[in-house]
Amino acid sequence: MRTHSVSSLLLLMLFLGAANQASWLFLFLLFALSFLSPLLFTIWLVPGGFAWHRYSGAGSIAPGPIGWPLLGCLTLMGPLAHRKLAKLSKSHRAAHLMALSLGATPVVVSSHPDTAREILHGPAFSDRPAKISARMLMFERAIGFAPAGDYWRHLRRVASTSMFSPRRIAALASLRHQVAGRMVSRVWKEMEGTGLVVLRELLQESCLENMVGSVFGLSLGEAETKELVDMVRKGYELIGQFNLEDYFPLGGLLDLSGVGRRCKHLSIRVKDLVGKIVERRRQGDYRMQDDFLSLLLSLPKEETLSDTDIIAVLWEMVFRGTDAVAVLLEWTMARMVLHPSIQAKAQQELDAVVGGRPVEDSDTPKLRYLQAVVKEVLRMHPPGPLLSWARLAVRDVLVGKYFVPAGTTAMVNMWAITHDESNWEDPWAFRPDRFLEADVSVLGSDLRLSPFGSGRRVCPGRALGVATAHLWLARLLQQFRWTAGRPVQLSERLRLSLEMKKPLACRVVRRGRVDVE
Repeated sequence: MRTHSVSSLLLLMLFLGAANQASWLFLFLLFALSFLSPLLFTIWLVPGGFAWHRYSGAGSIAPGPIGWPLLGCLTLMGPLAHRKLAKLSKSHRAAHLMALSLGATPVVVSSHPDTAREILHGPAFSDRPAKISARMLMFERAIGFAPAGDYWRHLRRVASTSMFSPRRIAALASLRHQVAGRMVSRVWKEMEGTGLVVLRELLQESCLENMVGSVFGLSLGEAETKELVDMVRKGYELIGQFNLEDYFPLGGLLDLSGVGRRCKHLSIRVKDLVGKIVERRRQGDYRMQDDFLSLLLSLPKEETLSDTDIIAVLWEMVFRGTDAVAVLLEWTMARMVLHPSIQAKAQQELDAVVGGRPVEDSDTPKLRYLQAVVKEVLRMHPPGPLLSWARLAVRDVLVGKYFVPAGTTAMVNMWAITHDESNWEDPWAFRPDRFLEADVSVLGSDLRLSPFGSGRRVCPGRALGVATAHLWLARLLQQFRWTAGRPVQLSERLRLSLEMKKPLACRVVRRGRVDVE
């Protein structure tokens, strides 16, 4: 009906233009549009928009916005994409599943635990869609983005049974403690020197130090550390940069900002630096060490990886591990500053359980309130609300009652799930006590709160990340009382992770319980 009306209007304009002796070019354009409009509107005016036109009639397609011609909903995919998509799914009554178009890419978004489980645990969604930047930065040969198959299953088995096993996590405890001690010292030094502690850079430095020790088992020289920091920073920029070529693959013609070229240059630098570190370790005694590089070099002959694959796996670990814990702890400390009564309650628990000695990993199971604080921060500010959750349909499948064709990108909006009153009572209130009233795991079994993913593609390092966050938060709260150095703004920015838009600046007062190392 809408297509017929537009065609009729164009023909009327054509008749009136001819009657009034309009220019031949104007008349030609109207004539062309009157015949092309039915085709254009047939392609565009379908549920989900442009990318779904070829599937109309193949099955019941989920409700969703039509979006703009060709672009679809690309204009929504900015720093607040998780909020905009949550609002959109609510307006279309499509919490279970919403269809939309991102350029030529068909996309479905789940904002409900039931359909989230179907996507994250379903064999039809065994792959991840890799952006051009992810492919060129070698992530397709690492655990996160490697296509499903023998190689990926091998990496997953090595990760779960060796690299991130409970024994390996325990073996790295001394490193976590050493880094925590140096972090506490830097906090106090910065406070004494400037009267203000800007946490983001400090946390990122500590996370990088921890990841370098965990991955390589050594402290890099100043030049190598500086080079690695620069590579990680440039990698964040490239992964987070919008690239039309990801949505309209035309052999690089639409890569207007040169993302592919810059990724290629960065991957050469990564291979050179990490390759040198791998070769140095191979020349030494690595068989009795607990770092990830030594483990990969010690694999049985039938399980060994090529140097190129070892570099890709280690690079991904440093890249992702440096970001996640730092982002989580900055949000946590922002909440501690904004909620002094909650901060005081966590410190009282630390005093009662630990006393005057530095907190250790073995204390964490007894620190139930501190664990609840971390869970509530993960609920309010999930680090990967959308992009870390993307899956790729490898075959046609039904999700709920809706048809999802092969090649569809499937997202889970964990932010929408954790802010939905049908899943959480009073979801906008920061209330850690809710996790004392009901035990909820954050490791992937409960899809109301699975910040590290779930199913086959769950983050293999989630237990290590949580252990690190618990220990470091405990040390920061045990040592200092935290107040705002500047007004705290909880505005968000979605890049690689959901980070604070404005860095957190605090003032600290020593509590006098534990000596600064």
